[in-house]
Formats: sequence, structure tokens, C-alpha cells
Amino acid sequence: MLSSELIAQVRKIEIRTRRAVDEIIGGAYHSVFKGRGIEFDEVREYTDEDDFRDIDWNVTARMNAPFIKKYVEERELNVMLLVDVSASGAFGSGDKSKRHYAIETAALLAFSAIRNNDRVGLIMFSDQTELYLPPRSGRKHGLRLIRDLMAFEPKRKKTNIDSVLRETIKVLNKKTVIFLLSDLIDEHDFQKSLRIINRRHDVIAVRILDPLELKWPGGVSVVLEDAEDGKMTYFNARNRNLVTRFSEAAESWHDKSKSICEKARVDMIEMRCGEDIVKPLINFFNRRRKRH
Repeated sequence: MLSSELIAQVRKIEIRTRRAVDEIIGGAYHSVFKGRGIEFDEVREYTDEDDFRDIDWNVTARMNAPFIKKYVEERELNVMLLVDVSASGAFGSGDKSKRHYAIETAALLAFSAIRNNDRVGLIMFSDQTELYLPPRSGRKHGLRLIRDLMAFEPKRKKTNIDSVLRETIKVLNKKTVIFLLSDLIDEHDFQKSLRIINRRHDVIAVRILDPLELKWPGGVSVVLEDAEDGKMTYFNARNRNLVTRFSEAAESWHDKSKSICEKARVDMIEMRCGEDIVKPLINFFNRRRKRH
């Protein structure tokens, strides 16, 4: 893609998401994440209005008078977008693939973070980390992030969420809000790593699925190719037993990934190709605000 065409597409996404960003920021985006960070500011003498639990006993002993630690709330959030670029994301029964929806959702979240003066970073992954941008603030950084999202060509096809979660833990040195954008279709077990990273940070899974992955339309027979291993399968939709088994297997698979998130105490945002991406995000922020 020519750079001028890419710049035009990035600008188009920025314009299209501007109103949605206002809605998300207006939905108390900044206040719904758990464990907001605080940083040490100074010590000062204790007063009757202070909480005695804030007393710094070491300073108190040296000064022979009670002193407390004073903290200030960090004004900036660290936001990290983990975007699945494995081959299964190329599937889409409509005019947009799952990866296209992941890119648009990531762009919307990135612009929301930038508008709120937060730092935002990006990891694009398959069965390994393929691109890493450390969290930074500013519109210029945000535009570069969106450009990389749109222009990146994955080198590998398979998925390993466990691997990227373990790598992410290593590169983050402060509490971070992590959005995991993926269909969560992965033969590897990632429950343990998801639970560990959610203890240290605040993880939100954004599961993006195509409607055909949940229910196959009757009467449509096709040859299916597994995007990640290339295996070809003839799907005879006139075979009712086969269609039923497909629906049951799909339901079981997606229930499993949902259960993984629940057991790791990770919130999940459900998205479907062909539907609006803004409404699920707004609903998520509203639910979290009420819960907190």
C-alpha cells in the first residue's frame, strides 16, 4: 500500500471514530479501571484530620514527631493493546474480516486513551510477538500506532495467547490496562498466564467472532480451509447431523474460552462481525462504572 493511501485511511479512521471517542470518554472511561496507580509525593507532619494508618514510622522515629506519607494519584493510565494477527482473523462472512474489526476497535481504544492524555502501546501477535510499540502519549504516537495496525503483514499463521501474555508481563514495569483483542481460538491453554497477568494489571478480553463461527446457515455446503494449518474439509450442510455437531462443537469451544476468562476474573466484551463496534464498548464502560 502506498504511504499516501495509508495516511488517508488512518485519517479516515480518526475522523470516523471522533464522535465515538467522545461517547467513550463521556462514559467515565478513566474511572472504571481497577487499582488506579498512586505515586509518592512527600512526607509532612501528622494532623488530627489524617488517617493514622498513613504514618511513616521511620521518619516519625527520626524526627521525634508523627509524620505521614503523602501520595498523589497518577494522572495517566498505561494502556496496552494486544491484537491477534493470526490467520484465523482473516475470516469474515460479510464485507469485513475479524481482523478488520479488531483494527477498528483497537483504533477507537487508542484514540480514546490519547484523548484522555494516557499512554498507549501495541503488541501484535500470532504464536509469537510480531510487533511491539511501548506505551507513549500524544496524537503523533497514536497515529503511528494506527498506521502500524493497518499496514502490518503477519509473518506467522498460528496462535499462542499464553506466549504473548508471558512476554507482556516481562515488558510492563507499571500497572497497565490491557485490552486483549482476539477470537480467543487457541489450542494452547492460556488460563494460568491470564490469571497471573490480571493479578498485576487490569485485563479486558475483547472477543471478536463472525456469526458463521457460532451457527452455520442451513443448505450452504462448502469446502473449508483451516487458516492456520491449511487443512481442507468438505462441509455438507445437507447433512443435519453434521450441522448439529458443528453448532455443538462451536458452542463448546466458545464456552471454553469464556470460562477461561471468568475463572481468571477477566471481563469480556463480545463483538460480532457485521455489528456496530461502539455499542459493546459503551455498554462495557457503563457496566463497570455501576459495579465500581
